[in-house]
Amino acid sequence: MLEFLKNFDSNFFLFLNSFHSSFFDIVMWYISDKKTWIPLYILIIFFIIKNKKKQAFLIICFIILTILIADQSSVFLKNFFERLRPCHEISIKDIVHTVNNKCGGKFSFVSSHASNVFAFATFISLFFHKRLISYGIFFWAFIVSYSRIYLGVHYFFDIIFGILLGIFIGFLNFNLYEIAKEQNFKFIKK
Repeated sequence: MLEFLKNFDSNFFLFLNSFHSSFFDIVMWYISDKKTWIPLYILIIFFIIKNKKKQAFLIICFIILTILIADQSSVFLKNFFERLRPCHEISIKDIVHTVNNKCGGKFSFVSSHASNVFAFATFISLFFHKRLISYGIFFWAFIVSYSRIYLGVHYFFDIIFGILLGIFIGFLNFNLYEIAKEQNFKFIKK
Protein backbone atom coordinates (compact mmCIF):
# COMPACT_ATOMS: atom_id res chain seq x y z
CA MET A 1 0.00 0.00 0.00
CA LEU A 2 2.82 2.40 0.90
CA GLU A 3 4.53 1.73 -2.43
CA PHE A 4 1.23 2.38 -4.26
CA LEU A 5 0.83 5.75 -2.50
CA LYS A 6 4.43 6.69 -3.24
CA ASN A 7 4.00 5.82 -6.94
CA PHE A 8 0.70 7.67 -7.12
CA ASP A 9 2.25 10.74 -5.51
CA SER A 10 5.22 10.69 -7.87
CA ASN A 11 3.09 10.15 -10.99
CA PHE A 12 0.52 12.76 -10.01
CA PHE A 13 3.31 15.24 -9.26
CA LEU A 14 4.87 14.59 -12.69
CA PHE A 15 1.48 15.07 -14.33
CA LEU A 16 0.86 18.41 -12.57
CA ASN A 17 4.46 19.54 -13.08
CA SER A 18 4.28 18.84 -16.82
CA PHE A 19 1.94 21.78 -17.48
CA HIS A 20 4.31 24.69 -17.86
CA SER A 21 5.15 27.62 -20.08
CA SER A 22 7.69 30.43 -20.04
CA PHE A 23 4.92 32.85 -18.97
CA PHE A 24 3.80 30.71 -16.03
CA ASP A 25 7.41 30.02 -15.07
CA ILE A 26 7.72 33.74 -14.29
CA VAL A 27 4.27 33.97 -12.65
CA MET A 28 4.76 30.93 -10.40
CA TRP A 29 8.28 32.03 -9.47
CA TYR A 30 6.90 35.32 -8.13
CA ILE A 31 3.87 33.70 -6.52
CA SER A 32 6.18 31.37 -4.62
CA ASP A 33 8.54 34.15 -3.51
CA LYS A 34 7.78 35.17 0.09
CA LYS A 35 8.79 38.79 -0.56
CA THR A 36 6.03 39.13 -3.19
CA TRP A 37 3.40 39.00 -0.46
CA ILE A 38 4.84 41.61 1.91
CA PRO A 39 2.25 44.21 0.73
CA LEU A 40 -0.55 41.75 1.58
CA TYR A 41 0.85 41.23 5.08
CA ILE A 42 1.22 44.99 5.60
CA LEU A 43 -2.36 45.55 4.43
CA ILE A 44 -3.71 42.92 6.83
CA ILE A 45 -1.67 44.36 9.72
CA PHE A 46 -2.98 47.83 8.82
CA PHE A 47 -6.60 46.62 9.04
CA ILE A 48 -5.91 44.85 12.32
CA ILE A 49 -4.38 47.98 13.85
CA LYS A 50 -7.15 50.18 12.44
CA ASN A 51 -10.01 47.99 13.64
CA LYS A 52 -8.63 46.44 16.84
CA LYS A 53 -6.49 49.19 18.32
CA LYS A 54 -6.10 47.84 21.87
CA GLN A 55 -5.86 44.20 20.80
CA ALA A 56 -3.61 44.76 17.75
CA PHE A 57 -0.34 43.89 19.48
CA LEU A 58 -1.73 40.61 20.85
CA ILE A 59 -3.24 39.69 17.48
CA ILE A 60 -0.03 40.39 15.57
CA CYS A 61 1.98 38.39 18.12
CA PHE A 62 -0.35 35.42 17.62
CA ILE A 63 -0.10 35.70 13.83
CA ILE A 64 3.70 35.65 14.06
CA LEU A 65 3.54 32.74 16.51
CA THR A 66 1.20 30.85 14.18
CA ILE A 67 3.55 31.19 11.21
CA LEU A 68 6.60 30.39 13.32
CA ILE A 69 5.04 27.19 14.70
CA ALA A 70 3.88 26.11 11.23
CA ASP A 71 7.30 26.77 9.76
CA GLN A 72 9.27 25.00 12.48
CA SER A 73 6.84 22.06 12.52
CA SER A 74 7.34 21.54 8.79
CA VAL A 75 11.13 21.77 9.19
CA PHE A 76 10.97 19.16 11.97
CA LEU A 77 8.89 16.84 9.76
CA LYS A 78 11.24 17.31 6.79
CA ASN A 79 14.21 16.28 8.92
CA PHE A 80 12.25 13.42 10.49
CA PHE A 81 10.96 11.85 7.24
CA GLU A 82 13.94 12.83 5.05
CA ARG A 83 11.96 12.52 1.83
CA LEU A 84 13.96 13.95 -1.06
CA ARG A 85 12.48 16.76 -3.09
CA PRO A 86 11.37 15.62 -6.55
CA CYS A 87 14.11 17.73 -8.12
CA HIS A 88 16.67 15.82 -5.99
CA GLU A 89 15.13 12.36 -6.51
CA ILE A 90 17.53 10.48 -8.81
CA SER A 91 14.82 8.42 -10.54
CA ILE A 92 12.84 11.47 -11.77
CA LYS A 93 15.03 14.57 -11.42
CA ASP A 94 15.85 14.63 -15.16
CA ILE A 95 12.17 14.98 -16.09
CA VAL A 96 11.13 17.39 -13.33
CA HIS A 97 10.47 20.90 -14.61
CA THR A 98 12.19 23.46 -12.40
CA VAL A 99 12.47 27.22 -12.82
CA ASN A 100 15.76 29.15 -12.71
CA ASN A 101 17.54 25.86 -11.88
CA LYS A 102 16.39 26.19 -8.26
CA CYS A 103 15.55 23.12 -6.27
CA GLY A 104 15.68 24.26 -2.66
CA GLY A 105 16.77 22.24 0.34
CA LYS A 106 17.25 18.50 0.32
CA PHE A 107 13.96 17.35 1.89
CA SER A 108 10.34 18.03 1.00
CA PHE A 109 7.80 16.43 3.36
CA VAL A 110 5.91 18.57 4.40
CA SER A 111 5.87 21.81 2.43
CA SER A 112 6.78 24.80 4.61
CA HIS A 113 5.13 27.14 2.11
CA ALA A 114 1.85 25.22 2.30
CA SER A 115 1.87 24.92 6.09
CA ASN A 116 2.81 28.57 6.59
CA VAL A 117 0.27 30.10 4.19
CA PHE A 118 -2.57 27.83 5.32
CA ALA A 119 -1.83 28.48 9.00
CA PHE A 120 -1.90 32.21 8.24
CA ALA A 121 -5.04 31.90 6.08
CA THR A 122 -6.87 29.87 8.72
CA PHE A 123 -6.02 32.34 11.50
CA ILE A 124 -6.99 35.36 9.36
CA SER A 125 -10.20 33.72 8.17
CA LEU A 126 -11.28 32.91 11.72
CA PHE A 127 -10.24 36.35 12.94
CA PHE A 128 -12.05 38.47 10.35
CA HIS A 129 -14.92 35.98 10.01
CA LYS A 130 -16.01 37.40 6.64
CA ARG A 131 -16.84 35.13 3.74
CA LEU A 132 -15.15 37.24 1.06
CA ILE A 133 -11.92 37.52 3.06
CA SER A 134 -11.97 33.76 3.72
CA TYR A 135 -12.45 32.89 0.05
CA GLY A 136 -9.73 35.33 -1.00
CA ILE A 137 -7.15 34.30 1.59
CA PHE A 138 -7.68 30.56 1.01
CA PHE A 139 -7.52 31.02 -2.77
CA TRP A 140 -4.21 32.85 -2.27
CA ALA A 141 -2.92 30.05 -0.01
CA PHE A 142 -3.93 27.42 -2.57
CA ILE A 143 -2.14 29.22 -5.43
CA VAL A 144 1.04 29.67 -3.36
CA SER A 145 0.93 25.98 -2.44
CA TYR A 146 0.34 24.85 -6.02
CA SER A 147 3.27 26.98 -7.18
CA ARG A 148 5.56 24.64 -5.25
CA ILE A 149 4.46 21.68 -7.40
CA TYR A 150 4.76 23.79 -10.54
CA LEU A 151 8.32 24.77 -9.59
CA GLY A 152 9.24 21.10 -9.12
CA VAL A 153 10.17 21.30 -5.44
CA HIS A 154 7.26 19.48 -3.76
CA TYR A 155 5.16 16.40 -4.36
CA PHE A 156 1.37 16.51 -4.17
CA PHE A 157 1.30 14.81 -0.74
CA ASP A 158 3.92 17.28 0.57
CA ILE A 159 1.41 20.02 -0.22
CA ILE A 160 -1.68 18.19 1.09
CA PHE A 161 -0.07 17.36 4.43
CA GLY A 162 1.42 20.86 4.63
CA ILE A 163 -2.09 22.26 4.13
CA LEU A 164 -3.54 19.99 6.85
CA LEU A 165 -0.72 20.90 9.24
CA GLY A 166 -1.22 24.60 8.54
CA ILE A 167 -4.98 24.48 9.04
CA PHE A 168 -4.53 22.60 12.33
CA ILE A 169 -1.94 25.08 13.63
CA GLY A 170 -3.97 28.10 12.46
CA PHE A 171 -7.11 26.77 14.15
CA LEU A 172 -5.25 25.85 17.35
CA ASN A 173 -3.49 29.21 17.61
CA PHE A 174 -6.68 31.13 16.92
CA ASN A 175 -8.33 29.32 19.83
CA LEU A 176 -5.30 30.09 22.02
CA TYR A 177 -5.61 33.73 20.94
CA GLU A 178 -9.28 33.72 22.00
CA ILE A 179 -8.28 32.38 25.44
CA ALA A 180 -5.47 34.95 25.75
CA LYS A 181 -7.85 37.73 24.70
CA GLU A 182 -10.35 36.69 27.35
CA GLN A 183 -7.66 36.54 30.03
CA ASN A 184 -6.25 39.90 28.95
CA PHE A 185 -9.64 41.59 29.28
CA LYS A 186 -10.19 40.01 32.70
CA PHE A 187 -6.79 41.35 33.76
CA ILE A 188 -7.59 44.84 32.43
CA LYS A 189 -10.95 44.95 34.28
CA LYS A 190 -9.34 44.15 37.65
